[in-house]
Amino acid sequence: MMQDIQRLLDDYHVWLKSKVALRQLDQWVEITTPYLDRHNDYVQIYAKQVNGGFILTDDGYTIKDLEQTGCNLASRKRQDLLRITLNGFGIQLEGKALQVHASPNDFALKKHNLVQAILAVNDMFYLTVSLPTRLFYEDVVTWLDIHEIRYTPKVKFTGKTGYDHLFDFVIPKSQLRPERIVRTINRPSRDTAQSLVFSWIDTKELRSPNSCAYALLNDSEQAVSHPVKEALKNYEIQPVSWSHRETMIEELAA
Repeated sequence: MMQDIQRLLDDYHVWLKSKVALRQLDQWVEITTPYLDRHNDYVQIYAKQVNGGFILTDDGYTIKDLEQTGCNLASRKRQDLLRITLNGFGIQLEGKALQVHASPNDFALKKHNLVQAILAVNDMFYLTVSLPTRLFYEDVVTWLDIHEIRYTPKVKFTGKTGYDHLFDFVIPKSQLRPERIVRTINRPSRDTAQSLVFSWIDTKELRSPNSCAYALLNDSEQAVSHPVKEALKNYEIQPVSWSHRETMIEELAA
């Protein structure tokens, strides 16, 4: 098992390195990553060398793009949720830009954290025009509270690679069930599944024995594809479609 996980991590790093493209833009370097945003465009960030270190930023694209498509982030509750999400990755909000400072020693880690923060914010806050007041994460919180499922929200774990991974909820171990780690996925896709798989295999061995991972998948607008569910199952992550959430109450509440 350990050798299999190490091979998967090595393959992930090879894939990540081979798919990154760089372009010089005056004093900035544009970094195109292999991750896709909700428009199926590659996520891009920008790096600039300053005082022996680096500034990494999305140049405000993530927040501006959400606002332009009708996602209102002005409420206190959503501002708090945005802050908690960014804090989990160690990312600051400068105006509307997601930004982090890096040294030569932790550049790769900070780059990883910025990209993961962009994906998390994009997934969490993207709202369809027909449902302008709802957030999937808020729906999940309400559901957990109604059924008295105890949890700790927004928990960050550091994996074997040294990368940080943010999970939406951790349900502590009980006499009946082991620790349960949950991530919500608003727009289930190959990329969001792959991101969760890497987070899980990177942190699994460092968690309590028998810890379990769950993916709550939003299928309110469209069905979750079979390949996405199978990809999660292959790495011992239990996919749970939101429309079937009631079948999980006993398992999560125990």
